[in-house]
Amino acid sequence: MNESITPVVAVLGLGAMGLPMALRLAETFPVQGFDLSSERVALASEGGVLPFATAQAASAGADVVLIAVRNGSQLDDVLFGDQGIADVLRRGATVMMTSTVGLNAVTSVAERLESMGILFVDAPLSGGPARARKGDLLIVVGASEEALAVVQPLFDRLASTLSVVGPRAGDGQAFKTVNQLLCGIHIAAAAEALALAEGLGLDVAKTLALLGTGAAASFMLADRGPRMVEILEGAEPAVLSRIDIFVKDMGIVADASRANDVPTPLASIAEQMFRIGATRGLGTRDDASVIKVVTASN
Repeated sequence: MNESITPVVAVLGLGAMGLPMALRLAETFPVQGFDLSSERVALASEGGVLPFATAQAASAGADVVLIAVRNGSQLDDVLFGDQGIADVLRRGATVMMTSTVGLNAVTSVAERLESMGILFVDAPLSGGPARARKGDLLIVVGASEEALAVVQPLFDRLASTLSVVGPRAGDGQAFKTVNQLLCGIHIAAAAEALALAEGLGLDVAKTLALLGTGAAASFMLADRGPRMVEILEGAEPAVLSRIDIFVKDMGIVADASRANDVPTPLASIAEQMFRIGATRGLGTRDDASVIKVVTASN
């Protein structure tokens, strides 16, 4: 692609993250969008995204296809299924995967695309919908220099923090797997600590504030802790990151642990806490709701 030409971008998956990214990109680039939900497509259209009835139609003629789907099977289907977009992408086009789906899912599709002359960028991200809309995402990238050069203008619009962790598709997923191991454990630990504080009869809000001043402080304690306090007080916080997302992500951690013969016992316990939460009907609730798994009033 000639760098002097504004790239045409297709965004497939206009969910919690895909829609704000599409709207953000549409402020600068021509963006074509598709989602199975007509409501999400309508919201994208209102924000300047050109709507399409199928993924193939949205992707035909695109220079970059940004995919924001839930898991590896959805990624494989959107690329190579009965209506897969790989059949309509031109040689030299670039596919950019932004979801956390695991190393194996990404490396397998990247190899197939590269054999067809299509570049692949592994770019799992963090930050949530509000930050996506403002271009304030944290993105880790595994990609060749050639592919990275193509999507750099998109990263400039979407990311406040961009880290290229390696030259291969899968490097981004590998780093994100390690990141999510720590995030999941920290959320679970915060839940246990604040549940214990309540059980001991402490003022949980004051306990949280004091913990944040010492060696026990962590980002997840500071970020999820206030929402956990809300839950203990009987409120229902806004959903910023769902429990079922961590069921998926900690499952990816477990798969990587087994595949590489690296024991991760703490991650396994945290995974079970999120799974218990999901089986109790909390899957679509904010992940701070995992505290309900370890409280007497669950």
